[in-house]
Amino acid sequence: MIVFESMFLVEKASLLKDMKGLKGKGRRLGGWPLKVKERKYEFTRLRVRWKEVELKNGEEKNKSEGAEYCFAFATMASVRTTGAFVAAISMSMVLFSYFLCNYRSKRKTPFSLSKNKNPINGLIHAVGNTPLIRINSLSEATGCEILGKCEFLNPGGSVKDRVAVKIIEEALESGQLVCGGVVTEGSAGSTAISLATVAPAYGCKCHVVIPDDAAIEKSQILEALGATVERVRPVSITHRDHYVNTARRRALEANELASKSKKSEQIDGKFSEQIDCCMSDGEKKGSVFSSYCNGGFFADQFENLANFRAHYQGTGPEIWEQSGGRLDSFVAAAGTGGTVAGISSFLQEKNPNIKCFLIDPPGSGLFNKVTRGVMYTKEEAEGKRLKNPFDTITEGIGINRLTQNFKMAKLDGAYRGTDKEAVEMSRYLLKNDGLFLGSSSAMNCVGAVRVAQSLGPGHTIVTILCDSGMRHLSKFYDAQYLSEHGLTPTATGLEFLGI
Repeated sequence: MIVFESMFLVEKASLLKDMKGLKGKGRRLGGWPLKVKERKYEFTRLRVRWKEVELKNGEEKNKSEGAEYCFAFATMASVRTTGAFVAAISMSMVLFSYFLCNYRSKRKTPFSLSKNKNPINGLIHAVGNTPLIRINSLSEATGCEILGKCEFLNPGGSVKDRVAVKIIEEALESGQLVCGGVVTEGSAGSTAISLATVAPAYGCKCHVVIPDDAAIEKSQILEALGATVERVRPVSITHRDHYVNTARRRALEANELASKSKKSEQIDGKFSEQIDCCMSDGEKKGSVFSSYCNGGFFADQFENLANFRAHYQGTGPEIWEQSGGRLDSFVAAAGTGGTVAGISSFLQEKNPNIKCFLIDPPGSGLFNKVTRGVMYTKEEAEGKRLKNPFDTITEGIGINRLTQNFKMAKLDGAYRGTDKEAVEMSRYLLKNDGLFLGSSSAMNCVGAVRVAQSLGPGHTIVTILCDSGMRHLSKFYDAQYLSEHGLTPTATGLEFLGI
């Protein structure tokens, strides 16, 4: 005959853990003095273990405090051995059910607020530390773990927030930019938006020169952010009126105006700055900086190595930490080259076995440079193109010159992507993962699948989700525009990549 007469002490984690160390000792738990003794019953592969608890002062009612609970079980007396076996199993099932329900009810949801977290100090400190997510559909389709760094969650909506912060901070530290000055940049959109977003936090203004074939919503966003926008026709970088060269001139103009504004005249024996900036009415009318007198700074995202450092010191270490150092490859497209250079350099310093690749859009010369060492075809002279250097629907990636930032890249190879693949990939991810991505992000995901196909299943591949599709509505997500260029998406799966 076996008698089950017990009070079970249960905690949310584990019965065995809860009761560890209580045997044979009087303990206080939740303010109750306890006396404990232990019995064990073992049946084949099932072990049922419980603690028999005797409460002092004759207390027998259920009590609870914090995450600890007491449960009273009915007395079962005069039970045969077979009955004891059934009873033991039944009690095990009761305990298992309790633990399962208790765990589900108490575990944190994805929306639970973290404790002991201080507020972030302003917008600048909110840049970076973006999540690294598993792209489920691509991972399942390829047999690899494909991870995306969600840079579209930065305050300014793109990976370029990191670059904007780094460029402005270094310029302020060096004295090239002063509070109240204007930051100028030639940008296809994202860097300009990031500069316009963070510049006011440093007490600066922003002037942007943008090619007129960029999505119109980017200009609208810039103007809404308070930046002045100058749209120019797309031409070769060798042309005087290329948007980058124009932005460089604008910074020089701002510095000339600042120099004039600092000329002082003696009034009543004292020196005072001329508040009209020493400009005639004609000069004021012909200048885009008639109201700026504190000088200008050309951000120069293509050649300024602060771009590289932003990713070498920030994005790369974040990827390493978030992946636990367990990654096999990194792939991304390049415009300025700062992102792919900074991340690839950092990762390969941490582990030389990590393979880093470029994914290049149509018309860009970087694929040829990486794979063959030559930027252009033999029919073309490098740097002599006078027309739009490449023809692609993607924005912010692809280039036909070698920037100082890109020279820092540590690459093991390159892949060529197409506009149609980028369009199809964006719709596939939206449908299967709920990811609403811009053109460069979609191209990066094309690259991730290409790398997965090359390396084979079982590898971990990281790429960058640069920005969302909100800045690409008038072109990349416009059905009429896509139809006119023969890019209407038709795929139902990943067949456009041979899967």
